[in-house]
Amino acid sequence: MIPATAAMQRPPDAKLLVVDASAHVTHYSQADFPTLVGASDLVVANDAATLPASLFGEHVATGRPIEMRLAGRRSLLPDDITRFTAVAFGAGDYRTPTEQRPAPPAFDVGDTLQLGPLRAVVVNVIGHPRLIEIEFQHSIADIWAGIARHGRPIQYAYVPQPLAIWDSWTRIANLPVAFEAPSATFILDWRVIAAIRARGARFATITHAAGISSTGDSDLDALLPLDEPYFIPESTASLVAETRRRGGRIIAIGTTVVRALEDAASYDGEVRPGMSMATLRVGRLTRLRVVDALVTGQHEPNTSHYELLRAFQDDEVLDRAIEEANAGGYRTHEFGDSLFVSDARSG
Repeated sequence: MIPATAAMQRPPDAKLLVVDASAHVTHYSQADFPTLVGASDLVVANDAATLPASLFGEHVATGRPIEMRLAGRRSLLPDDITRFTAVAFGAGDYRTPTEQRPAPPAFDVGDTLQLGPLRAVVVNVIGHPRLIEIEFQHSIADIWAGIARHGRPIQYAYVPQPLAIWDSWTRIANLPVAFEAPSATFILDWRVIAAIRARGARFATITHAAGISSTGDSDLDALLPLDEPYFIPESTASLVAETRRRGGRIIAIGTTVVRALEDAASYDGEVRPGMSMATLRVGRLTRLRVVDALVTGQHEPNTSHYELLRAFQDDEVLDRAIEEANAGGYRTHEFGDSLFVSDARSG
């Protein structure tokens, strides 16, 4: 598959591969997306803005350079930012593919990290030597200022030019809580949302702290996605319930929306409003209770995003979709082309 190498959110030649509930695969332009939305449908997107979550510095005990990619937190509350889960890298930066980056120094609880103006302490090593919990030793205001001034957007080697923070913000960006861009939402702008509403459909949002997508280590990648906090407004929960009563489809823009809605409904099938922590891992064995269709990027097998697609269609259909995408020159990753996949059971 071909990676997208330019940080353009809605290139004019962007493509959309559609897998319907009957497993038919067809090709569209990304601009055609509103025409695939019915009058009784509800489109739900993640309105999280993206933090500059890549912090460079050093492991104080050894003096060795490190990069910390913030990857998780306990809630979305703006004052709850002293502790983060983070993935550590050794020397280098995004220009080197993650799987070729050198390992960081071994971490012990109590180690001090100097990340630009911010000092942090390792408080836990979580199931893998590169996955740690850190606690910043500053006031809330200084932590926010340090992240804003010193942090960079998390970036991968397939985009050669450094990302600006606005490259990772969607048109509907709200609270800065995502660690990587909820990039499926790049398909939306205000004209697209207006076109969706003009067809009689509804549009709503949730806020989900989208985590990182790749670490370059297969054992660590197997732990993804991490637990992620989310917030579902009362208005969105009500629209989901109303749409289901009317027989319309719930169309999720992005895997984070699927995870939040399905997690919120995991108890009894009803999406309840409020803040919670997504612990549900959606995959091949998941019976979807809320979401009928998903708009997402072009994902490669053996990734957590691709595993989520297996809840919608079986492997034979997804293999065929990949073949069609390869033959059509579709581009992968956050600035690439899109996939619209329906739950096979919704047909």
